[in-house]
Amino acid sequence: DSFSLSKGPEKFKEVLEDPNYPMLNRAIAGQYPPGSSIKPLIASAGLQEGVITSHTTINDEAGEIKVGDWLFPDWKAHGKVDVYKALAESCNVFFYSVGGGGGKIKGLGIEKIKNYLQKFGWGKRLGVDLPGEEDGLLPDPNWKKTAKKEPWYIGDTYHLSIGQGDILVTSLQLVNAIAAIANNGKLYRPHLLSKIVSPQGQLIRTFNQEVMRENFVDMGNLEVVRKGMRQAVESGSAISLKDLPVEVAGKTGTAQFGKEGKTHAWFVGFAPYNPPAEGSQIALVVLVEEGGEGYATAVPIAKKILYELYSPSR
Repeated sequence: DSFSLSKGPEKFKEVLEDPNYPMLNRAIAGQYPPGSSIKPLIASAGLQEGVITSHTTINDEAGEIKVGDWLFPDWKAHGKVDVYKALAESCNVFFYSVGGGGGKIKGLGIEKIKNYLQKFGWGKRLGVDLPGEEDGLLPDPNWKKTAKKEPWYIGDTYHLSIGQGDILVTSLQLVNAIAAIANNGKLYRPHLLSKIVSPQGQLIRTFNQEVMRENFVDMGNLEVVRKGMRQAVESGSAISLKDLPVEVAGKTGTAQFGKEGKTHAWFVGFAPYNPPAEGSQIALVVLVEEGGEGYATAVPIAKKILYELYSPSR
């Protein structure tokens, strides 16, 4: 009823000015820090650039990285970590190292990180056939100098590498990037329409499948990332999805925002993990604004969706 003009202009204005923005199309116009859901993309970039291999390990005994007087924490000490375990357990120290360098890992650096995130479709509208899509934000030294009048620090690179700091993405950008990882590296332009037909039945426009970009990460490297995302379900942060009637691969995320310590809860993934030759995969994203931990809030919602899609009774 609140959306009906029959209620009068005051009621309609109340909806438009609601601080919760009920009219905002959050899938394409909501812009959020991705948190750890960025890590499959950072892993893909690190593998492709040779910064890490599938055999690279670090010893995260302290659960933190120190740079001078600055401390960059993990949510726990993970011990010996390779890329599979880092994705499964969402190890911050591993991804600090992949992004900004640490120990024997040289690090990608901000320019390469931004380059790969752009290749995955972040930082610019994807061109979905809906009005109101937003760009998101990929910060870099030039942006920070202009916007904040501050230099870029190694901490900025570390924070970006785990999806924190000033970076912003839309849910559509995130799930579209994960779909590219699932399908061996083809980034498609998302569409809702197949065709537009006039009231008289005349074909006005068709929307064909459009590949925006491909072959920017090798298939073998993407397979490593997919295995890490599957391990997140088998033994890691998304283990509650393990008993579904379909094999799922995914990544949780908990993204801090504002100055009050609040967090958005994310889950992004795809299924089936190994699709049959003639089968198809779906990619999905779940975002709960101010939802707390991704594993606790977003994953149960993803589980309900996936169960409904793949329940044996369907």
